[in-house]
Amino acid sequence: MTNLVVDIGNSFTKIAVFDQDHIVFSDHLSTLEKVKLHQIKEDFKVSNLIISSVKKEIAFDEADLKKHFNYIRFDHFTPTPVKNKYKSLETLGLDRLAAVIGAKHIFPAQQVLVIDAGTCITYDTINDAGEYNGGSISPGIKMRFEAMHHFTSKLPLVNFDQNFDKAYGDNSKDAMLSGAINGVLFEVEGFIHQQLKKHPQSKIILCGGDSAFFDSRFKSSIFAHLILHEPNLVLIGLNTVFNYQHDHK
Repeated sequence: MTNLVVDIGNSFTKIAVFDQDHIVFSDHLSTLEKVKLHQIKEDFKVSNLIISSVKKEIAFDEADLKKHFNYIRFDHFTPTPVKNKYKSLETLGLDRLAAVIGAKHIFPAQQVLVIDAGTCITYDTINDAGEYNGGSISPGIKMRFEAMHHFTSKLPLVNFDQNFDKAYGDNSKDAMLSGAINGVLFEVEGFIHQQLKKHPQSKIILCGGDSAFFDSRFKSSIFAHLILHEPNLVLIGLNTVFNYQHDHK
């Protein structure tokens, strides 16, 4: 079964075509036009479509989509293979939900900690029974630099330098780099240690725009063998949802 999966975010849209569980095409777009969807439909002979969006309204006529695709609009009430026990569904990001669904698909019947390093950094866990109980949200790396600049009168706006590796800085710029980068690394490492203390056999999945940075920094860590870097985790989760719907009609 071939599925077209669309994840509409705040800054850009990610799309992928899945043949069963395998991605055969993917792209990042600033905007997604209707003509692009139909081009992919023709090129890959796709009849199934699932869309997730951070926005309530999408730039497509959904009635028209239903005429051309077996269409699902993913939301908090879409049936999924995960038992969602989050209490404030109206503020739960659909990307967080899709990510834990993807985690369950990759590591069924295992404890998994999903770390999504984007605008914010989210830490979400799914247990071996497929239950999602929630997680934690903290500022992303770039947000930390922006906050220090915005809420002080003298600190400059510093750009994220992925190669910065000093323990401390001898000037304000390097001190900010040290605080933001080392601070976030200690934070992520702390969440991982907390998860492994409770569930030693847990798997860790990194995703999101800054996930490659964390993956590179943890390559030599004692828990490196437990980490999977999967930048397409949300798309995998959405594909899993469509297949689940198909199998449970």
